[in-house]
Amino acid sequence: MYDLPYHKEKNEQAINEFIARYPFAFLTGSDSENKPVATQVPVFIEEKDGRKILRGHIMKNTDHHKAFMHNENVLVVFTGHHTYVSGTWYSNPHTPSTWNFMSVHAKGIVHFLDDNALVDVLRMTTLHFENQNKQSQTIFDNLPSEYTQRLMKAIVAFEIEIIEMDTVFKLSQDRDEKSYDNIIEQLRKQGESGQVIATEMEKRRSQVFPEIIQ
Repeated sequence: MYDLPYHKEKNEQAINEFIARYPFAFLTGSDSENKPVATQVPVFIEEKDGRKILRGHIMKNTDHHKAFMHNENVLVVFTGHHTYVSGTWYSNPHTPSTWNFMSVHAKGIVHFLDDNALVDVLRMTTLHFENQNKQSQTIFDNLPSEYTQRLMKAIVAFEIEIIEMDTVFKLSQDRDEKSYDNIIEQLRKQGESGQVIATEMEKRRSQVFPEIIQ
């Protein structure tokens, strides 16, 4: 991924909030023949015994499950809104166009867990997407036990101990102030993705262009 210092997000809380906001991640690895495998699943970050971990669940006996059993090294990619940025929006319009986006890459070691941990993961997942509404009929505990027992035979919970985490929040931090403000103005006219990126840029404006106190 891009390794440019001005595109890095160093605020740990902001990174955790980003992962919580965009939990549907790419879980990737390689199989016994070194062929790449990937799946998309909701994954949640937690602190455990002073370590950062990710938890989620996948279907058993799929190509990715078998691959992760063979090779425990995995990469989890969280991506958010992204948008095209026209070169014509810069103070110097003779500049290549680009793309603004936010992404977190977590490298780690995956371990598969028992059925008790699977129940915890299923509860956590449904509560997260039901906005902690414990009365919802889609919550794991409100489903018929016969159904959940059949379901659990086909899936397995996992835990990933994060070894390394990298970020790219590419939000025009390397542009001059006039260009930065015009990009925000133009993105405000776009759809949801453009507006989300514009809001993120506005939040960081004072960091990108700190006021000079004389």
